[in-house]
Amino acid sequence: MRPLLVAVAGPTASGKTRLAIELALRLGGEVISADSQQLYRGLEVGTARPTAAERAAVPHHLLDLAGPGEGMDAVRWAARADEAIAGLAARGRAALVCGGTGLYLRALLHGLVAAPGRDPAFRAGLEAEAERVGRPALHARLAAVDPEAAARIMPNDLVRVIRALEIARAGVAPSRLRAAHRFREERYRHRLLALDPPREELHRRIDGRVEAMFDGGLLDEARALLARFGGALPPKLPIGYAEAAEVVAGRLSRAEAVRRVQVAHRRYARRQVIWLRREPAVEWLRPPVDVEALAGTLRDFLSR
Repeated sequence: MRPLLVAVAGPTASGKTRLAIELALRLGGEVISADSQQLYRGLEVGTARPTAAERAAVPHHLLDLAGPGEGMDAVRWAARADEAIAGLAARGRAALVCGGTGLYLRALLHGLVAAPGRDPAFRAGLEAEAERVGRPALHARLAAVDPEAAARIMPNDLVRVIRALEIARAGVAPSRLRAAHRFREERYRHRLLALDPPREELHRRIDGRVEAMFDGGLLDEARALLARFGGALPPKLPIGYAEAAEVVAGRLSRAEAVRRVQVAHRRYARRQVIWLRREPAVEWLRPPVDVEALAGTLRDFLSR
């Protein structure tokens, strides 16, 4: 029988970590991180990782999976999550998956359809083309081969446009591949909970969190990365480190860096919500959440 699990999702700064910990304490569970930013070793402040006190209160899994710049894909992460969930089931502990990385959650709960591999040379060529003729030109190329995919991807979203063109080059329509993901059998019996605070409140929380990051050590983490990597940041870092490095180098004011990172996190939060709204059977929770009542319903679910 497939194990049961509870997934706690939602946009950044919505309170996922606190809710997952409160539920874990009441359900005799442990937390499995589904956050593609918090898995990096040494990036504590800029990824809003659970504090040492929170990790002491409830064990957390799948943190510290990779070093800065190494990257992690959804398939490899899901395999590690499968191992953690199996270990918790063997010990009679509830699994609470917590994070806002939609692709990780989809890979874990539903699996991913095999997609064409990445072609570094082709991708580099498209990136150079975007620099030369502009991102909208690449988006127009995508619209010519897959209008449905182009309608779903914003013209300035270079990463997703390039990936879609890469898939299309292999003879697979990106829109058909995406549709296939949605109809795969569930890998786990689960409840997918998503926090949905009012937008103004969420933006206040995001703005406050970013201020706290710059006050609480983000600049020190950026400084350490620059020293470690010879004065240049490694690729694929979480939001905020590039701006913090510019502050450290004296090329950007702290106030402007804070503003830019706040805007970037707000945009990221919007993308997270859009992704979650496409997930089947998601249960939206408007804070404040009655944790005791919610734990009661989840206890019934997990005892089946």
